[in-house]
Amino acid sequence: MSNIATVSAVTFGIQAFVTFFVILDPPGATPIFLALVSGHSPRQRIKMAWQGAGVSLLVIVIFALFGKLILDYLHISVNALQGAGGLLMLLISLELLTGKDSSGATPENVNVALVPLGTPLLAGPGAIVTTIIYVQYAHSGTAKLALALAIIGVHVVIGLTLMFSTKILGLIRDSGVTLLARIAGLLLAAIAVEMVVQSIKGFFNL
Repeated sequence: MSNIATVSAVTFGIQAFVTFFVILDPPGATPIFLALVSGHSPRQRIKMAWQGAGVSLLVIVIFALFGKLILDYLHISVNALQGAGGLLMLLISLELLTGKDSSGATPENVNVALVPLGTPLLAGPGAIVTTIIYVQYAHSGTAKLALALAIIGVHVVIGLTLMFSTKILGLIRDSGVTLLARIAGLLLAAIAVEMVVQSIKGFFNL
């Protein structure tokens, strides 16, 4: 990212859009999202798709405005944030793999659009760190506007991707939903382990 401060605002915005799209990875989050919302009605699924995108956007905006101040004030390192997010996602993945909810709450009372979809799956440590870095390079008003449009644009794409993906659940039966949940749990567990490993490497400078 050493040269992003010298490019035009349009190029800066395009680079930011592509970077956030790759890090937030809406296609990769889709199977996990489908597994989490399989027990809800079609209308609720669409609502939760946009809620997930909205929560992610809110988290990104908060850290764009106050991220460095928040981390410095609480003395939280990026590695600690990444490790905590990984452990949280590992817990959710185990619930998907076993089909059990360790929280004891009923599915109707749990909004998966908030956790783990909105954060840390979408707006995770990687997205937060990227946001802080891009804000530091957005020196001009046009660059800041381009960054804001890029962030909003990515989350519109996320909302649309998750919304249209819910139609898949209407084509598969209960056994397909169960299989999807197990696959999503495995993927989420792998992501969680990778986050924890990267956190440990960061702590010990490995």
